[in-house]
This record gives sequence, C-alpha cells and structure tokens, in this order.
Amino acid sequence: MAQSATQQAPTAALSSEADIAAEFASVPCDNGARLDATRALFERMGAPADAIRIDRHGDVDNLVVVKPGASADTLVVGAHYDKVAKGCGAIDNWTGVVALAHLYRTLRQFAPEKTLVFVGFGREEHGLVGSRAMTAAIPDDQVARYCAMVNLDSLGLAAPQVADNMSSQAMVAFAEAVAKELQVPFGHARIGGANSDSTPFVKRGIPALTLHGLDSNGLRLLHSPRDQAAKVNPTSVYLGYRLALAMLARLDQAPCTAQRGG
Repeated sequence: MAQSATQQAPTAALSSEADIAAEFASVPCDNGARLDATRALFERMGAPADAIRIDRHGDVDNLVVVKPGASADTLVVGAHYDKVAKGCGAIDNWTGVVALAHLYRTLRQFAPEKTLVFVGFGREEHGLVGSRAMTAAIPDDQVARYCAMVNLDSLGLAAPQVADNMSSQAMVAFAEAVAKELQVPFGHARIGGANSDSTPFVKRGIPALTLHGLDSNGLRLLHSPRDQAAKVNPTSVYLGYRLALAMLARLDQAPCTAQRGG
C-alpha cells in the first residue's frame, strides 16, 4: 500500500457498520458447515474461487487467501472459524471471521508492499490446532519474512481490547498507538488460562497479537448456549475491523523488523 490508510482507502472501499451488521442476520451454527460458510463469505467479499485454498495439515483445514505484495515480506491476519458444541459461536468466533472477510474486501483493491495472508484457522477450540500447524510449517529460514500477525477472536460485545497475555509487547504498544490516533476506544484485558491463534506465532518469534471485544460478562457467555447472533453488537465488530485495517496499513509501510522489539 503506497499511501497511508487515510489517503489510500476511499469511502467506497470501506465496509460500513450496516454492512457488518447484515452478516449476523444468519450465522452458521453447525460446526460442520463453518468452513464452507467461511469460503462463501470470502467469495461474497470478492475473492475469486480459485484464489481460496484449503491447506490441510493432518486433521485440520485452514482456509487461506493470499494477496501478493511487492515483496515476500508477509503479514498474516487470521480468525478461527470453528466453534464449541454449545451455542451458535456467533461471538466466538463468527465475529472474527466477519471482520477478517471484510478486511479482505477492503484490502483486495490495493497493491500492498507486503504479501497479505488471510487465514481462517480450523480447530482453534481443540488446542490451536490450525495455527500451530501453520506456524510449524514455516521453514526456519523464512520466519524473519513474517513481519507480524493480527488475530481476531471474539469481538462483538465491547470496544476493541488486546489480550496482553497472548500478544507481543511491541504489538500491544503499536495497537494502542494506532487506536489513539484513530480515536477508537481501546483497552487491555488479560484472559487468564486461555490462548488464541496469536500464541503459536509469538512462540515462533513472529510479532503477533489478539484483538477481542469482550466485556465483563463475555467469558460467561463464551462456550455457552447463550453465544447467539442476537448477542452481537455490530459496533464492536466494526471497530475491531477498522482498528485492524489501520494496523495492517501501517504495518505494510513499516520495515519488517519494526515490531520485533518484544
């Protein structure tokens, strides 16, 4: 992306809060249908069918869409599409999938400096299986080309927050600075005893963070029968999308080593 996010993204390229809200009129509640539903959503966002691939790693399928950049330096943005048995998985994590697909919708129209990799991770709820498989498959001599990873998990209840215990320190500070610049509400919330798909990237030395949108009641709602589309606050998902979009635009212009401070 040759210009700043503000300069480069025309209004027509941005998804609106109404666009985001419309995605929750129907949420796939059957875990077996989620991968196909994620593919269909990306196709509606403009991804050509032949640009969507399924990376199978043993017993897990990751959906991957690549937007080639001017260099092989890589930014990853991801969200897990699977859910637990209880509830509909609207908050956890169809909100992340919706934000991810709308990021693709916006960014597909531009020519990035870095290669953008959009990933719908499988089997996050079974121990981060999809993200662990993806990071394990990166050759050691290619890790340095992975400049940063942004993970979207359980938006939809409150303003964007960073999960400090699942994120690189430098990425946490970066997200906070971008949110302040955008005047987007922002917070920090450690989620004890939990992990998300940013964790395997952090462990491989790739700067990464998880953005969520949980309020004080969110953890009681997750993994319960109450995780339904009616609980989703579209404003929360929209703010997560806008913050992630601004972060990716700035990361695209920054040196690949910019976030390797912690």
